[in-house]
Amino acid sequence: MERHNNKHISAEALASAVGMVCNFLLAAAKIFAGAVTGLLSVLADGVNNLSDCGSSAVALISLRVANKPADKEHPYGHRRAEYIASMCIAFLVLVLAVELARESLEKLLAGTQDAAVWWVYILLGVSVLVKAGMFFGYRIVAKRTDCDPLRAAATDSACDCIATLAVLAGALVTQFAHASADGWAGILVALFIGWQGVKLLLEAGSKLLGQAPDAALVERLRAILLAGEGILGIHDLRVYGYGKGVMFATAHAEMDARLPALTSHAVLDGLEKRVQEETGVVMTLHLDPVVVGDEEAKELEGRLRAAVEGTVEGMNIHDFRLVRGTTKKAVFEVGIPFDCPVRDEQVLDDVCRAVRLLGDYEPVVTVERE
Repeated sequence: MERHNNKHISAEALASAVGMVCNFLLAAAKIFAGAVTGLLSVLADGVNNLSDCGSSAVALISLRVANKPADKEHPYGHRRAEYIASMCIAFLVLVLAVELARESLEKLLAGTQDAAVWWVYILLGVSVLVKAGMFFGYRIVAKRTDCDPLRAAATDSACDCIATLAVLAGALVTQFAHASADGWAGILVALFIGWQGVKLLLEAGSKLLGQAPDAALVERLRAILLAGEGILGIHDLRVYGYGKGVMFATAHAEMDARLPALTSHAVLDGLEKRVQEETGVVMTLHLDPVVVGDEEAKELEGRLRAAVEGTVEGMNIHDFRLVRGTTKKAVFEVGIPFDCPVRDEQVLDDVCRAVRLLGDYEPVVTVERE
């Protein structure tokens, strides 16, 4: 199972700490400048930096929690704490956006105009440079360590650059065009910040709920399993994530039913170990014995595939076997895509009807979204 090493942990913590200090200094300077000059957009930009300081603190705490080892209460570790931290940052950004929009609207309705002084422009220019440097620093560390809170902080820093540029433009228009641009600049900044906050919230929420695994990883797992000695097919491959570096997977492996149980078990056990060594994913395999020499079952499966697999896009039939007794039962599973518009019950009815039309067989069918 993949874990962050101390070097990466130190890089993440250092980036968050440096960001917290930079945001605090920028916040103090802008809040002072906004209070002295009366420029609401400058004051709001300072409050934005103050919230970023809190975001960096949240990121630091989450990194400490996320790297705690698994325990009795959390047997799969604490890596999802990073997603929670990203959501907290997103909520802070949204609160800031709403408050900034409210204050900017009040200033517009009041019709007040406050001009900046020369040192305010210098302060805003330095702020843009500092935030740009923080963006690149966060992004580099986040890419190297695959850290979601730092990736969110990088996005937030990019937003801050644009927000501060809008504040700077508003201050210039207010002073030299004698128009009430400060309030409009504040509203534009609030809308932009709110949009970024929503994006961060949706992305973190999707991962916390259980986002679909990376397609490249799924194909890599499938390739490793199909390369196993005696493996005839793979289906029901499912991947479960509990945060970065904590991945589990299950799959059904089809093998010749005539093989001794110990032989099949040895093959599957070896594949589980190989998957973990090569990908870091903890794999659990289920054996599906296939009666290779059953010509009647093979012929029936081929006819069934030809009859139904084209009726629904992406449909596949697997784990097919023919069970003989007082009646002949065709037992198999039908996989359909998650985005298939046809209801499971309708697919089941259509497939069972097709089986009965092919001969005197009783269908035992399971429909699965995959």
